[in-house]
Amino acid sequence: MSENVKNVEYGLEKIFEGAQDFLPLLGTDYVEFYVGNAKQAAHFYKTAFGFQSHAYAGLETGLKDRVSYVLKQDKIRLVLTTALTSDSPIGEHVKKHGDGVKIVALWVEDARKSWEETTKRGAKSYMEPTVETDEHGEVVRAGIYTYGETVHMFVERKNYKGDFLPGFQKWESDYNPSSVGLKFIDHMVGNVGWGEMNTWVKWYEEVMGFVNFLSFDDKQIHTEYSALMSKVMSNGNGRIKFPINEPAKGNKRSQIEEYLDFYEGPGVQHLAVATNDIIQTVTELKARGVEFLPPPPQAYYDEIPERLGVHRDMMKEDISLLQKLSILVDADEDGYLLQIFTKPVEDRPTLFFEIIQRMGAKGFGAGNFKALFESIEREQAKRGTL
Repeated sequence: MSENVKNVEYGLEKIFEGAQDFLPLLGTDYVEFYVGNAKQAAHFYKTAFGFQSHAYAGLETGLKDRVSYVLKQDKIRLVLTTALTSDSPIGEHVKKHGDGVKIVALWVEDARKSWEETTKRGAKSYMEPTVETDEHGEVVRAGIYTYGETVHMFVERKNYKGDFLPGFQKWESDYNPSSVGLKFIDHMVGNVGWGEMNTWVKWYEEVMGFVNFLSFDDKQIHTEYSALMSKVMSNGNGRIKFPINEPAKGNKRSQIEEYLDFYEGPGVQHLAVATNDIIQTVTELKARGVEFLPPPPQAYYDEIPERLGVHRDMMKEDISLLQKLSILVDADEDGYLLQIFTKPVEDRPTLFFEIIQRMGAKGFGAGNFKALFESIEREQAKRGTL
């Protein structure tokens, strides 16, 4: 069953051929959160999500204004950073937005060239190319602003052999809960304001050489109460995918509007992290206290075989078990995928996580949008924000 989406060019291969090569990206290097209490946040992500201690920087390493804990699980690195002084811009960021993603770091071969190519195309500089060194070698970093106060940091580490970055020391801890099977970041979704989606689509095309390979409008993404529009941006090798959401007019306030209100501006809405066994991963996450959105009604699971179409025979998962765990299923011409969404991971209804397992499918679960958004709306109704 094909996703009800509009391909912007002739097909995925032709689209990716259209991506420009002036900004080759090797993958996601790390994602840095600005948080109110990094020590406690690190304990949460270790306990609940199965991350392990990796690196640390703070007073003990010579920093006076901040502390950062680095967590790792397979290819995923999260950095949790907290201000140590009341006049810190980190603290101001948390005061305004709550805990949230500040930096999406991209692994590159040449950070200087990445910064030069993007700034000359109109990007606002966050940090000029800076060489950081220690006994393990050198890292070059440079950054640019994207939507809101979010930053893309270019990280060049080909001449570095250390654990993370210069200025960090290895973080050894007696408490390292086992992994839950998270492998890598599949995609990251950003929410922008009314009428801003196409502006940022154009920005990613012109500044970073990305292509828009999937589009969803408010006729495809809507419920009885709310709607949104979304376009998926990708770099040439498909390793970096950034869907961008914009609210659309509806009878009530959409989840995108709720996010913008509580985050007080555009920002990263959720991180989608991949697993090879979503049933095992979600079972373990639930046992550790991670809360997920409630399941859709029985009819949704009754319709899964029809939704899978030609892929129904390749599906190995037990539908009754998927229903018990609230896991969603969708398919496109290339295969099927399984996905589930956490509730917001903090008190403000902003940032959440998606767990995804791809069985050939390249899409983003368009067939699940209605069920997903109705589930989110039920949560919004409880919060009085619908």
